[in-house]
Amino acid sequence: MADLPETRMRLIDIDVPFGRLVFFFVKAALAAIPATIILMFILMFVGFLFSAIFGVGHWGMGYRI
Repeated sequence: MADLPETRMRLIDIDVPFGRLVFFFVKAALAAIPATIILMFILMFVGFLFSAIFGVGHWGMGYRI
């Protein structure tokens, strides 16, 4: 395949109506709720895994001096 010359573009303006922009942000906010719940469960699993491996945080049975 022959080398093609570089084509550079510059975006100057985006014209988005206010109603469509509000609709997009409402959809993004609603989509963030299940994503946060899923992320919470993943991080909870990782925390349980670390506490099972290292034995820290089980009912106050952590490191003792």
